[in-house]
Amino acid sequence: MSKMLKATILTCSSAILLFILVGGSSGVRASSNDGAYRQLQVYSEVLSRVRSEYVEEPNIPQVTDGALHGLLESLDPNSSYLSPAEYKEYKSHKTSAKAEIGAAVSKRFGYAAVISVIPGGPADKAGIQASDIIEAIEAKSTREMSLAEIHNLLEGEPGSTVSVALVRARRAEPQKITITRENVAIPPISDKMVQDGIGYIQVDALTKGKAQEIAAKIRSLQKSGAKKLILDLRNCAEGDEAEGIAVANLFLNHGTITYLQGQKYPREAFNADPTKDITALPLVVLVNKGTAGAAEVVAAAVLENARGDVVGDKTFGDGAIQKVIELPDGSALILSVAKYYSPGGKAIQDSAVTPNVLVADSGDDGSALPDEDENATPAQDEKKQPSPQDDQLQKAIQVLSSRTS
Repeated sequence: MSKMLKATILTCSSAILLFILVGGSSGVRASSNDGAYRQLQVYSEVLSRVRSEYVEEPNIPQVTDGALHGLLESLDPNSSYLSPAEYKEYKSHKTSAKAEIGAAVSKRFGYAAVISVIPGGPADKAGIQASDIIEAIEAKSTREMSLAEIHNLLEGEPGSTVSVALVRARRAEPQKITITRENVAIPPISDKMVQDGIGYIQVDALTKGKAQEIAAKIRSLQKSGAKKLILDLRNCAEGDEAEGIAVANLFLNHGTITYLQGQKYPREAFNADPTKDITALPLVVLVNKGTAGAAEVVAAAVLENARGDVVGDKTFGDGAIQKVIELPDGSALILSVAKYYSPGGKAIQDSAVTPNVLVADSGDDGSALPDEDENATPAQDEKKQPSPQDDQLQKAIQVLSSRTS
């Protein structure tokens, strides 16, 4: 075995060992570690065979880099391995304000997936929709990227552009789209009366301060005669779980809202504060596949505390906190160290939130994407089909109409 290969195996083994010590489950025992060490022997043997018997001389650093990326991404979408160059770029983005495309993006099926888009933002203007798959960014496959690298590439200076290849159901080929980055503003929370006695509040993101906005809308609707409420959290994926906890507390005067827990992270419960509860009106929370993170905390708390109904489609499933661990060679690990759990003990990132009243998201025919003409815009595309009736909202109204105030 060559000195180069031995050094590579040692480096890989050290990184994997770090993963075992830091990222394993809370129930790990000595026997489990013995199994992990046996896997290290298998890994070393595989690497040796690749080095000696592959059809051509392999690029061992590249092979190792790919293996480490795959290792971390096999844990969950938010965990990543960053090479020294990638980590340097990651830190530079963290310390400087950047424009963005106005979309919440995670990884699904190995590729970048759009969870939701901010209305009026760059992605929305480009015709991108929730559930779209970003196959490539600047002609580089997102399958080869960590989530941190994907976020870095989608950010940039205001007015700069980024090219993406988008895949959507019922579209045979990826569509190339150019997006102009902007400083995205979250739309204000909207409210209205959708039917006699039923107030409706629509939220696009649960960023800081949104709980106060929602509280103000609730009070305003009650003054207008609302006897029941609909909180629409569909396509609400941006925001912080702390804000979701604050929103849930507006409707709960007792019980657990959520809790955090990890192998090295002691359980931290967030219980409802009765002094922050502002309404006891019958409630329905609307969710769909674009509901993620903080919004899922709200939906799970309302549902599992029997405070109201959750109507719509199963949510995305996202709720964890990450820790950055720097490695001696300048690379880094981004590891999920704790997950948010529903009051009943389900990890939101793993189980998502399943409504007690299921109504599937309406399908999309793909017509919102630009055509093959690179100069075309969504407005120049063929006329879109009329928007289908909002079955989820109608079901929410129906459910509330059957409830006693």
